[in-house]
Amino acid sequence: MKKAPIPKNELERIASLYAMDILDTPSEERFDRLTKTATQIFHVPISTLTLIDANREWFKSCQGLNQTEGDRAISFCGHALVEDEILVIKDAKEDPRFSDNPMVTGEPYIRFYAGVPIMSADGQRLGVFCIKDVKPREFSKEDEEVLEGLAAWAELEINLRNLSLSVVEQKNIIEKYIKGSEKNKSETDFTNVIKKIKNGDERETDLTKLLKDMNKEKN
Repeated sequence: MKKAPIPKNELERIASLYAMDILDTPSEERFDRLTKTATQIFHVPISTLTLIDANREWFKSCQGLNQTEGDRAISFCGHALVEDEILVIKDAKEDPRFSDNPMVTGEPYIRFYAGVPIMSADGQRLGVFCIKDVKPREFSKEDEEVLEGLAAWAELEINLRNLSLSVVEQKNIIEKYIKGSEKNKSETDFTNVIKKIKNGDERETDLTKLLKDMNKEKN
């Protein structure tokens, strides 16, 4: 068995993941809807939205498994994390990386796997959106495109969630300094905070702009 590889920029990746403040949070319908849809479309028993922590894989959403996390070293998603495109394992028993993997030789007896890396708005690899089956199977280019579409949707939802949290945090900071400026009859500190938010804390990446535009369209 080949252990899941560690990215060269692991420290930066972990820092970005922790900044999302999403690990060990309760399940959310918007993510559960996606994993459930994946099991229905592909007729598989398992689908997860997996976030890769330092030593574990943690499931933000999971269909078909009882546990909420697993060992990163033996995880399929740990391998998919470092790929630049979808990772498809048609038969794990025929793949030397996984043939003697504990999740193949024992429960949940994985034979098929397909996973797409999930990225943060700052370009770091957060985790993987995947499906798993207990029997080998083929996976067409059309299937790959559908799974990639679901993964892109999950990626947008994760980053939209983070953007929403950032907006709330910024609002709290602004309200705090508004009250302080009123109390001290001075707007100097408040003005400086606004400048910091505009120049530093609010990173206008292409993805965050897209998310904001999408949010405006929904409203």
